[in-house]
Amino acid sequence: MPFQTIIEPFRIKAVEPIRFTTREQRVAALVAADYNLFKLRAEDVIIDLLTDSGTGAMSAQQWAGMMQGDESYAGARSFFKFEAAVRELTGLKHIIPTHQGRAAERILFSSACTAGQVVPNNTHFDTTRANLEALGVKAVDLRCPEATQPSLVALFKGNIDLAALERCLVENAGRVPFAMITVTNNSGGGQPVALANIRAAAALCRRHGVPLLLDCCRFAENAWFIKQREPGQAHRTPAEIAREMFSYVDGCTMSAKKDGLVNIGGFLALNDDALAAKCRNNLILTEGFPTYGGLAGYDLEALAIGLKEVLDEHYLEYRIRSVAYLGDKLTAAGVPIVQPPGGHAIYVDARAMLPHIPQSEFPAWALSCALYLEGGIRSVEIGSVMFGRQPDGTEKPAPMELVRLAFPRRVYTQSHVDYLAEVLLHVHGLRSRIRGVQLVEAPELLRHFTARLAPVGGALLA
Repeated sequence: MPFQTIIEPFRIKAVEPIRFTTREQRVAALVAADYNLFKLRAEDVIIDLLTDSGTGAMSAQQWAGMMQGDESYAGARSFFKFEAAVRELTGLKHIIPTHQGRAAERILFSSACTAGQVVPNNTHFDTTRANLEALGVKAVDLRCPEATQPSLVALFKGNIDLAALERCLVENAGRVPFAMITVTNNSGGGQPVALANIRAAAALCRRHGVPLLLDCCRFAENAWFIKQREPGQAHRTPAEIAREMFSYVDGCTMSAKKDGLVNIGGFLALNDDALAAKCRNNLILTEGFPTYGGLAGYDLEALAIGLKEVLDEHYLEYRIRSVAYLGDKLTAAGVPIVQPPGGHAIYVDARAMLPHIPQSEFPAWALSCALYLEGGIRSVEIGSVMFGRQPDGTEKPAPMELVRLAFPRRVYTQSHVDYLAEVLLHVHGLRSRIRGVQLVEAPELLRHFTARLAPVGGALLA
């Protein structure tokens, strides 16, 4: 069509009411939650961008498919539909369902890793890193140089640093059970990884006899960016590009709660027969029989459909443009964000926005609290609360202090995004009044989920 407006490629058939809160109610809610947005009641949130994991809306076809779910304990037909969908996508031999991505990580890592080993990645996300470190494995982030420069516009800031990867493989010969690439690079601002980068990393790993795995929870978004940005890819479909991505790797983990378009589910896929057998036995201990893996039959049905729907070009164009629309508004108003906008989220650069708050007082966490206080927006910190604590208990500032605004799939409309922009611009105008926060109590691992915090000096806004 000759028109420029990108409309939502769906109609709305069911709605869920949003409860509007006052600022006074949000003050009370924030105090009761110990200034930790994870601990808020969802009904106290107006626009919930905490995560895009499991928060999307399923299609009519997915809901219809759920009615056909086979709940047999072993050998259910729903498993074989799921298995066929994953194998068609990935081309990998062994398909192992799990209830979500971190279960796939735990099963794989506990089956393939031992203490003292090293696993490189473009950037490990929180549960990936924690599952490795819990086993005594060193998780090494090998970002490309441009990835830590939020304002720099580069097309594939999610790439793994190939020179650093080769050094890691040489220096740790015999100690690397596998390497990983996360697509898109969540901790790096939702930035894509080039097909050429995956291909080159795979060749490096093969030369050193090390398997390469994808953390592929946003594989479709990554494929769309490759189609739009990488030379020679514009004529290909996202499905074709995705299949080539998977053709270079020896396995993958996936939280299907992202690009599987479901509210629960994940999988582990491998080519190695012996490792797959070990993982299946490990799965049985905690997840369930290998043909359901902790999921109901109807979950497997919905996931099989979602893996196909997510590769629709109209959906992907709308999805990526929705995020960029907010990014454009913020950039025009001078709000510092990771450039260019990522696939699933906008990442506000809190260190640039709040230079008066030292990293020891967690500027990104403080900014996320201010966004909730002023406009009822729930976001998440990707900074020194999430990644500052080291395995030996010391503190090290994170490379970036980001606030992630993660868009649930097929949930919010343009008017919601316009409201988000209005709140963000309002908070940007108040930025000099925002104060830092301090930890009151926190667990050793994944502290951002349950930590208690408090404003430095007693008030979040001066």
